[in-house]
Amino acid sequence: MIKPVSIQPTPAGPITIGPGAPLLLMAGPCVLESGDLAWEIAREMKAIAARLGVSYVFKASFDKANRTSLSSFRGPGAEKGLRILGRLRAEVGVPVVSDIHEPGQAELAADCLDILQIPAFLCRQTDLLMAAARTGKVVNVKKGQFVSPWDMEHAVNKLRGAGTEKILLTERGASFGYNNLVVDMRSLVVMRAFGYPVVFDATHSVQLPGGAGGSSGGQREFIPALARAAMAVGIDGLFLEVHPQPDKALCDGPNSLPLDQVEPLLKQLLAVRQAVSGVIDAA
Repeated sequence: MIKPVSIQPTPAGPITIGPGAPLLLMAGPCVLESGDLAWEIAREMKAIAARLGVSYVFKASFDKANRTSLSSFRGPGAEKGLRILGRLRAEVGVPVVSDIHEPGQAELAADCLDILQIPAFLCRQTDLLMAAARTGKVVNVKKGQFVSPWDMEHAVNKLRGAGTEKILLTERGASFGYNNLVVDMRSLVVMRAFGYPVVFDATHSVQLPGGAGGSSGGQREFIPALARAAMAVGIDGLFLEVHPQPDKALCDGPNSLPLDQVEPLLKQLLAVRQAVSGVIDAA
């Protein structure tokens, strides 16, 4: 039985993710490039979500600590980035999720974020998981590219051991040889069986890590196909990196969905979700 997770308080009021609740959409640019861009995307995504009856959370990283190259753009950093996210949360009126990378960032981030996200590369970091759990915020753990879905139960147990049941698990593909990822849709079923809502990251799943030499490549043309498949299998939330001009994005452009393609894709996905909802809930 899936335990619904409540995200509260948020500027939009309490949000529930799980069976019977609206689809949760986490979407935004890979990294905070500028305040203007973040506000543009957040406002547009908020409007789309309202039209379609979807719960929306703005996502953007304040620091991409795992970039391929030393010279790659990382973002404004924790102090400035969290100030920007806090302002956006208040002014646009949307909840916000971002990554934390060190235990010491947990309390600082919890002051302005609604969801603390554990990056895939750090999903085994016990101290980081426990620090995030102790804030009382919802914690979204991305499954590592190197971790089997059944081994994510250890991450769940660490979070529960630190006193939280506010857990989300996100699938983002598994390493498949060099510079490639593959999505095993069984992962969604396996992780959902732990009793917590599951999210599918449709954009990082088409990433080609390090595939562009000094940066990661991607195959954004496969985002819709994988998202439809995941929705048919059964997910509670969808994670998308979106950008008005992905080819000009400072991070993860090759695997970002163009902003003007988000609403048409969501309409497809919601139709799939409606078609299979009775089957998924009964499973």
